[in-house]
Amino acid sequence: MGYNINGIQQIGLGVHDAEQAWAWYRKVFGMNVPIFRDHATAGLMTRYTGDIAHQRYAILAMNLEGGAGLEIWQYTSRAPKAAPKIELGDTGVCVVKIKARSVVEAHKSMAAKGVTILGEPSVAPDGRKHFFAVDPYSNLIEIIESKSWFQERNQNFGGVAGCIIGVTDIDKALKLYRDILGFEEIVYDESKRFTDFEKLPRGTHSFRRVLLRSSSIRQGAFGKLLGQHEVELIQVAAARPEKIFENRWWGDQGYIHVCFDVTNMDELSKTCAQKGFEFTVDSRNSFDMGKAAGHFAYCEDPDGTLVELVETHKIPIIEKIGWYLNLKKRDPSKPLPNWILKLLSLNRVKD
Repeated sequence: MGYNINGIQQIGLGVHDAEQAWAWYRKVFGMNVPIFRDHATAGLMTRYTGDIAHQRYAILAMNLEGGAGLEIWQYTSRAPKAAPKIELGDTGVCVVKIKARSVVEAHKSMAAKGVTILGEPSVAPDGRKHFFAVDPYSNLIEIIESKSWFQERNQNFGGVAGCIIGVTDIDKALKLYRDILGFEEIVYDESKRFTDFEKLPRGTHSFRRVLLRSSSIRQGAFGKLLGQHEVELIQVAAARPEKIFENRWWGDQGYIHVCFDVTNMDELSKTCAQKGFEFTVDSRNSFDMGKAAGHFAYCEDPDGTLVELVETHKIPIIEKIGWYLNLKKRDPSKPLPNWILKLLSLNRVKD
């Protein structure tokens, strides 16, 4: 394979007020390090925004305990359309997974902060403790026990550990998420009614659930920070799922995409084309996010869920003094030293 998928970089979250949403995710989950905060025009995304190049404001927020980030995304040239009531198994990213060292302590701290929690901690099919909650914007969140950490600083929450994606045919979806994106380990593949889903909308139905995880250590500059990730594909039985973004645009409210960190985008493009997942958007050279830059592309899974792919070329390490790291001059398979990654904490926003 001439390319590498270095893990999930971020999940896109469309909101009506990005600063307000980021404040909530900082308070509850410690997502307090901005990789960028950028106002721009989404000129390459008109395929998914009604053939109009809309303006937007985006914040890529991370928790340096380890894990992927959230790209909190807000239209500034139009009012974003609200999401419909989403039921488990609707096609698209329907749940984001946040990692915790202690699920029991996470449940207590979130309850103390007034977060809407859907039931007590329970056990997932692979034996880990977890529970579900809802953010103030009606997005479902799974808090999942994890042993994949970048730092040990006595903080309970980490960043994004993965997501749950509703599909209509898991076997077809595996051709993208397993065969191309490298989530090769099938942790479980079960079909039944699951007790840990019962408190969720449509959760009393029967589902086929397939939990995918990368079977090898992720490479790339940010592999250590991003850590281990998982994608859980779910297919509801005896129900007709709705497409979460039916009659809505990319960037409207809800989880808008799952984004993977990539090395060698050109080779990935060839593989995607050969296997029927051609890029629908491709920046081809280097995009500029103000303080960060790189090459991005999008493809769609068999149900039209948007998958973003990013090869990062430049990021700010210490923005206050203008120190930016040019990744194009490095061995793309070599991880950044821990001390450089830890310096990102100097950009932390304190409440």
